[in-house]
Formats: sequence, structure tokens, C-alpha cells
Amino acid sequence: MDSEHTMVILITDANPQSQLFVDYINNEVECSVSTLPPDAHHQELPDDRAVLLIDADHVHESDMHEWHLACMESPTKIMSVFNLKDEEHAMDIMRMLHIHGVFYRSDPITLICKGIGALIAGDFWMSRSLMTRLIDFYRHQQLSIFRPACGLTQREMEIISLLASGDSNLEIAEKLFVSEHTVKSHIYNIFRKIKVHNRIQAMNWAKKNLITTPRLPISSNKGGDSRRNHH
Repeated sequence: MDSEHTMVILITDANPQSQLFVDYINNEVECSVSTLPPDAHHQELPDDRAVLLIDADHVHESDMHEWHLACMESPTKIMSVFNLKDEEHAMDIMRMLHIHGVFYRSDPITLICKGIGALIAGDFWMSRSLMTRLIDFYRHQQLSIFRPACGLTQREMEIISLLASGDSNLEIAEKLFVSEHTVKSHIYNIFRKIKVHNRIQAMNWAKKNLITTPRLPISSNKGGDSRRNHH
């Protein structure tokens, strides 16, 4: 996204503090910034690309759901939440809503502006540990929901998920710490259970029947907060 053609919309109560926040973002990020009240989700959003910053301190959970629906109806809108208490609070929200950016109460405003810039550029903005927890959540949800329906074991679900992402038998074996022969045996059983005859058919089956786990970029830097590794 280009900052010159992207709006930032702050969803919060209008007060002097929020206006100072708007002015600071406007100066630092160099894009159009406006505010909307928490219950304005019924209004038609502008056609421009926009990053929505939803204030967790002032927007009720039911209103967050409505904003989420509004964003889903417009692919040019990116939803993020600020003033979150901690990572647990963030996970509670992200189990319900698809959010691209997470900002905590303790985050300095300079870091928030940096994160807004990353969101405008099309990146996610959250800590590496939160990304990992979110991926684990989606993976567990995927395995729990679909294993009883199709008769696949947990290991078979892991393998078909990797197969669907384009991994070779050798790559699957390396990721799961098993032999390539074991992977081939599992794939044979998978094909039999889901009634397909080749990898292409299996990939199509997986795309149709499995929950898609969002591709969240996890920083390769170890031990740090990936939000601070954006440039």
C-alpha cells in the first residue's frame, strides 16, 4: 500500500487525547487520519484503502465484531487494535477476529506509528510469540474440527496440511522428523481415506475442506519482538 493513497481511521471516543494522537500520526506517517465513534460501523466506509485502529479501551466487543464484518466486506480495509492490555488480551480478541496489527497500552507512540507504516505497506504487526500462538491456535482448530469428519489421524492431518502447502515428501519428512518412507505410507492412507488418486487431487481436497491458516510472517531473529524488526 502507498501511504499517499491510504487513510488511517481511528475508532474511538472523541476527546482531546485522541485528537493529539491523530495529529501525531498525521505528522509522523504522512497520511490522511480521521476518527469515527465506536458505534459508527453502520456507516459506509470510504472507498480508499484504510487502516482501522480500533481502541480496545473504548470499543465494546460487540462493536468490534461489527467493524470486523465491515472490513471483511471491503478488501481494502485492514483492521488493527490498540490499547490492548497484554498478549493474553490480544489472543482473546484474535481468536474471534482477523486482525493484522496489535498495539499494547505500553507501546510508545513512536512504535505505534512504525507499526501503522508496516500495516500500510501490507505487513502484519504483532510480536513473534503472538504470531506463533495464533498459528498454533488455527492449526489446533483445523485438526480438531476436521479429523472426526474425514477419519484422518492427527499425523495424517499434519501431513496433508503440509502437502497442501506444496511441500515435497522429503520436506514433510524433515519437518515432522520422520523418514520419507513413513511419509509415503501416510500419504497412501490419506489418499485412500479421502478417495483421491494423486497429490493434485489431495491438494484440491485440502483447499476445499480444511480451514485456511493465515500466512503470518514470523521473524527469523531469535529472542526478540518481531514488531521492532520492521524497517
